[in-house]
Amino acid sequence: MTSVVPHYIDGARTTGTSGSSGDVFEPSTGALARKVAMASQSDVDLAVASSVKAARDWADSSLSTRSRIMFAFRELVHSHRDELAALITAEHGKVLSDAAGEVQRGLEVVEFACGIPHLLKGEHSEQVSRGVDAYSVREPLGVVAGITPFNFPAMVPMWMFPLAIAAGNAFVLKPSERDPSTAVRLAELFTEAGLPDGVLNVLQGDASAVNALLDHPDVAGVSFVGSTPIAKHVYSRGTAQGKRVQALGGAKNHMVVLPDADVDVAADAAVSAGYGSAGERCMAISVVVAVGDIADSLVSAIASRTGSLVTGPGTDPASQMGPLVTGVHRDRVASYVDAGVAEGASLVVDGRGHAPAGFEDGFWLAPTLFDNVTPEMSIYRDEIFGPVLCVVRVPTFDAAVELVNANPYGNGTAIYTGDGLAAREYQRRVHVGMIGINVPIPVPMAYYSFGGWKDSLFGDTHVHGAEGVKFYTRAKAVTSRWPRQSGIDLGFPTHG
Repeated sequence: MTSVVPHYIDGARTTGTSGSSGDVFEPSTGALARKVAMASQSDVDLAVASSVKAARDWADSSLSTRSRIMFAFRELVHSHRDELAALITAEHGKVLSDAAGEVQRGLEVVEFACGIPHLLKGEHSEQVSRGVDAYSVREPLGVVAGITPFNFPAMVPMWMFPLAIAAGNAFVLKPSERDPSTAVRLAELFTEAGLPDGVLNVLQGDASAVNALLDHPDVAGVSFVGSTPIAKHVYSRGTAQGKRVQALGGAKNHMVVLPDADVDVAADAAVSAGYGSAGERCMAISVVVAVGDIADSLVSAIASRTGSLVTGPGTDPASQMGPLVTGVHRDRVASYVDAGVAEGASLVVDGRGHAPAGFEDGFWLAPTLFDNVTPEMSIYRDEIFGPVLCVVRVPTFDAAVELVNANPYGNGTAIYTGDGLAAREYQRRVHVGMIGINVPIPVPMAYYSFGGWKDSLFGDTHVHGAEGVKFYTRAKAVTSRWPRQSGIDLGFPTHG
């Protein structure tokens, strides 16, 4: 009998009340691995009600208590990192080393959240008026929700709920229905660490569950990571209900390679950043911008490396790249390869039809490389989210900057050069939220914040870091006086 991945509500697994479920596949074989429960409206109401109840006491807990539980959670995640990586690989398909790296990057935010007593310190000013002090405090919102994508089933949730919970909120997590098991296991580990029941609930489901959370009057804030069309929907629907929303959307990340760059170093970076995790990363490099006469040698170097990559099951230590997450997604990515050829791009390396022996029914698409791509082509315009790397040739540095700035996305970008002045100028001029200088995937550390510009972010704050703390709390300003004698004064208060 096929097992069912449940919800996790009020400290216990439950399959809910809807009776409906979705399919979860093993990407390497294409086989149905298990089912996942789909939330009904009553399941959403139950999860939110549990969080509302838990939030009251949790907000009153001491900062030391929260920090102590966060440290315990950190140790449990660390000790179970191999188990978590195996869950990720089984349902997402990425190779185990990549899955282990994902768990580690999530752990870094947990470690940052362990310092919540320092992060929630307010400000204080004495004698703003005679005998009057002013100070500020940061208080939790109450119940917040996180809607997270399939490509990082551990890391992205851990970018959200540790900070939200450490700040005193209760959290309802709606993970992707494509790889739902990791979220439940993380919630169980948090309970084992001492987190009270209901402070972290996991609600499985699809768009119906998302909309129910966006509409629920007891959900004060929503964090989202996913595609731009859905991010726009989440932001507009959530804010229309008066909620605080941070919605991170899609990306089309450019790596600019200047003529003075080391070709081998740049090619290694392009292959690593373009094909890691089968390109299913919002920070993947999907466009290499070759400036001037470096283009021919760069394309040749990338192609030679691309052909030697080992695509295979994520559990095989020899595999460098696994399958895509579902057959539907694989077919969508393959359709862009078809479109690129039809639109006139030069297909240098074709990844279609390359299934490892014995795994022919898996969701495979090997590394693919296009040259002579132009901005009018769909393979340039759209976020493909797969192992398809496009090379655009431009004559000058200024043309490269103009290309990047004209793109509607502004998530991440990189530049490869040995010229410090050019790198500084690029950093200043591009309209992108995260920039790498000779670093292909510039994901900030936990103590900085992650987020893009333009159509890559809807809302005012980025994820984790100091901006994450601000998103999950609201400021309260207090003006205080302790007079020796009272009296009535109907005049407007002044500071003198």
